[in-house]
Amino acid sequence: MRLFSRWRRLWQIQRALLRHGLLEIFVKPDSLFRPIAKLSTINPWYWQADKNLGRGARLRLTLQELGPFFIKFGQLLSTRRDILPDDIADELSKLQDQVAPFTKPDVSSVISAALGQPLSEVVIDFHPQPLASASIAQVHSAKLPNGKKIVLKVLRPDIEKIINNDVYWLKIVAKRASRYVKQGARLMAIVDEIEQTIYAELDLLREAANASQLQRNLAQVSYVHIPEIIWPLSRRNLLVMERMHGIPLTDMPQIRASGVDLKNLAEQVINLFFLQVFEYGFFHADMHGGNLFLSVDDNKNFKIIMVDFGIVGLLNNTDLTYLGENLNAFLNHDYRKVAELHIESGWVPAQTRSEQLATAISTVCEPLLAQPLKEISFGKVFMRLLQTASDFNMEVQPQLILLQKTLITVEGLSRQIYPDVDFFQTAKDTIEAWVRRRAGLRGLLHEFKQRAPRLATQLPALPELIYKYLSQSVAPHQQHKSANLMQAQYRHGFWTGLGAACLAGGVSLSAWLIYFNAMAFTEWPLLLSTGLGLLGIASLWYGRILHLFTLRKR
Repeated sequence: MRLFSRWRRLWQIQRALLRHGLLEIFVKPDSLFRPIAKLSTINPWYWQADKNLGRGARLRLTLQELGPFFIKFGQLLSTRRDILPDDIADELSKLQDQVAPFTKPDVSSVISAALGQPLSEVVIDFHPQPLASASIAQVHSAKLPNGKKIVLKVLRPDIEKIINNDVYWLKIVAKRASRYVKQGARLMAIVDEIEQTIYAELDLLREAANASQLQRNLAQVSYVHIPEIIWPLSRRNLLVMERMHGIPLTDMPQIRASGVDLKNLAEQVINLFFLQVFEYGFFHADMHGGNLFLSVDDNKNFKIIMVDFGIVGLLNNTDLTYLGENLNAFLNHDYRKVAELHIESGWVPAQTRSEQLATAISTVCEPLLAQPLKEISFGKVFMRLLQTASDFNMEVQPQLILLQKTLITVEGLSRQIYPDVDFFQTAKDTIEAWVRRRAGLRGLLHEFKQRAPRLATQLPALPELIYKYLSQSVAPHQQHKSANLMQAQYRHGFWTGLGAACLAGGVSLSAWLIYFNAMAFTEWPLLLSTGLGLLGIASLWYGRILHLFTLRKR
């Protein structure tokens, strides 16, 4: 049965390719497949294709016809401008996720099966007509028995089976195509990356966890609201959350009619993105206008409502540090520093010559940065930076690709809200402020606080380790030394061990103070930790002086 469904799907894919004339466009003139492409012109489906459309438009229509997986594949592929020509990437970015809702089986029965009980026993006022219908799931409204308004996001039936078949054929095609395309070495890695992203979207509990994480991170941000997750009713194929009402950020007439400050709104959209990236290293990676809504009160104060958390970006501390320093150096035209950071981070091979990479980056990006600040597309500049690095065999960095894609989306959205918004300067100010914080005392304390628990458990063992080391270094030579020399070395070991113990105690105490209550530094623990530290330093110096004096006497 599985074999039959796979071959039937292959037939559907071939029919779509022929219908839109893709083989004739994408097969090279000297390719072995050229005769097959020419033969396809006798197929009746070939003559249904609109020959006036470009290759990007034909590809977009083909993916739309092939359904959910290929729509999502095209959307994600549109972000890979490091391997796609601009005309194709532009067309793929137009792919819409709105598809017809499923009618069979009945949506109520699908949700009831997920809940393990009749839907009518769990919610009231359920609306079978969806609020939105996308390629992987659709959303319905209802109420809880207590009157709370909710939405239910349910996966399409058999969507996993459909995606399995599509992934199977896509991997075969990618494996064959990788031998003929310029960026073939990366093609399979990109397919694997997209496969992981799409499968992650099939687990709605993961989306719920993403929403909860963002809700905690942004709890103190007054202009943001994230819907509450109804955990007891959520399942892997069903997500239940608080229903929010607002104006989609794609509906500019209504946004203008709301009377909000458009310049402020555009800047807050930008700030929201960079706040997620640089404060938490965890960001909503699908921040288009359809996933952001505007709620306005009577005083024209607004909140940005975020929904759809299936795709998120995650940056570890190392990536975040290199990213911030890279962008800061780049925005200040320090291309040599950018090249060196790329090499240090391992994003490009270690044998890469920094001078060559710096020159290439300067050549491509300097013309873009020479424009007036408010006309510079930060997203385009960042994209060119990644494209240039890819020419130097930069390894695929999924987290940076997601960041670049989201950056371009947010920039476009902010300029749609307020065309004169200075995205470049806002980004520059935000990144420079972040670098200053990381390099200053606040950054040091933050890093120390993160490491405090581990340091507190490891440092008490330091004196014993030093004592053992000193004992081992002295023991083999004891029989060759005089009693006075041995006694001097033991004194040196004693003072060194004492100094290390005091330092360890002082640092451990400081670590716990920072971790639990930084304000405690204004009380007596500050004196104690400082005193231990000074005593430790003095003991180490005294032990060192004894050691040098003994050596001189010899």
